Amino acid sequence: MAHTIVIFGASGDLTSRKLIPALYRLHLRDRLPPNTKVVGVARSQFSDDGWREQLAATTAKFVGGEFDTDAWQKFAQSVHYCPGDIQSAEDFQTLGMRLSELENGRSAERVYYVATMPQLYERAAAQLGQAGLADDSQGARRIVIEKPFGTDLATARQLNQSICQVFREDQVYRIDHYLGKETVQNIMVLRFGNSIFEPLWNRSYIEHVQITVAEEVVVGRRGAYYDGSGVLRDMFQNHLLQLMMVTAMEGPVKFNADSVRDEKVKVLRAVRPLVGADFESCGIRGQYDGYKQEEGVDPHSQTETFAALKLHIDNWRWKDVPFYLRSGKALSCRTTQIVIDFREPPHLLFGEGRSSTPQANRLVIQIQPAEGIQIHFQSKVPDQEMSMRQSQLDFRFDAGGAMPDAYQRLLQDALQGDASLFARSDEVELAWEIIDPIIAAWRGDQAPAMHGYPLGGWGPTESTEWMHQQNRAWFDVCPVIH
Repeated sequence: MAHTIVIFGASGDLTSRKLIPALYRLHLRDRLPPNTKVVGVARSQFSDDGWREQLAATTAKFVGGEFDTDAWQKFAQSVHYCPGDIQSAEDFQTLGMRLSELENGRSAERVYYVATMPQLYERAAAQLGQAGLADDSQGARRIVIEKPFGTDLATARQLNQSICQVFREDQVYRIDHYLGKETVQNIMVLRFGNSIFEPLWNRSYIEHVQITVAEEVVVGRRGAYYDGSGVLRDMFQNHLLQLMMVTAMEGPVKFNADSVRDEKVKVLRAVRPLVGADFESCGIRGQYDGYKQEEGVDPHSQTETFAALKLHIDNWRWKDVPFYLRSGKALSCRTTQIVIDFREPPHLLFGEGRSSTPQANRLVIQIQPAEGIQIHFQSKVPDQEMSMRQSQLDFRFDAGGAMPDAYQRLLQDALQGDASLFARSDEVELAWEIIDPIIAAWRGDQAPAMHGYPLGGWGPTESTEWMHQQNRAWFDVCPVIH
């Protein structure tokens, strides 16, 4: 059966920077379903050839050495453009006729990718429904929704309800590109495809878990948007909780969408609720020096650009094992990593006293950049009695070639109808149920102090002190795998 992917917001940055390059790379690898067509929709007035010409330049820029003129020309034959305004019902009727024409009136599976501003998500779904374009009697119909999926629990529920008036839940694909990264997917293989890790993956052997998403950049031109969002909405509700779910989930009965997402949801349901004084002690908030002078930012802003949280998952596997989640802007480097800190040996054979206690074993899963895994373990120092040192074993995922972009995997899955790496409605709402109370408390009387921090470090010094008070330390290391 033929496949068509319709991109709303075709003239936007996401389309030119990520979506079209990903589809072109899938074409190069012969990964697109046979007879796949790409149709862009936006208010800009382009002909098919005009849009293809613009995309040729941007795709060449973003795929670099992978761009081949002949391959692009072949791919471009399947790329089309239909001018349209999401607010116009008439334009959706025109789009329907154009799609029927391109599909020669035959049955075809369609993916509607809504790459627009979030305020248009509901309208796009409603217009597709009113125009009859959600009817799947002539082939599957799926809708892909970008983040942010709501700005709090109430807006997320409203968006879910609106979209599900047109599309069934199994037709809705809520995308978080972190789940498309090879390393995130490989966590499941690491745990459930090996016999040496999973037996240790529990409270008996793991002392705590750290998940860090660090950004080197400042807010820049996104100041007005970011000041109304902050790091908790921008990073914690989606990326960090997704990484926590994949790290903490139980093994699914089968590797399919329902089974995987059922186990992820169980993790969120088990997160210990914060009450009363918990909100002041559960984390650290910070704001980088100069943030209030950024364009579009309130000069009296109390929006966090850095936050660290401690959460607990109250189930048999993770009871009393703290999960530390941390993210911020203007930090030392760009890195996303999951650090599994194992417990210290129960009895010390080498050396005497606490000062001789070796560092505990550690597993570092580096999501980006240079995706890979590093294991820290103790070994003997050569030519010295029984002195120990920490040694490492490294594994890089790209050792066998270039790593695919996350959007390649996610677009391919959407075209094939595999929702395993997409968020379900209950998953999104449960994530907001965890983050909303923290945001509310941190905007009220239960807010921890706002700490400033200089550009290029690891956030407020108070964050380091907070960990030391718990006899722990952040893994403040820029990419350990290069």
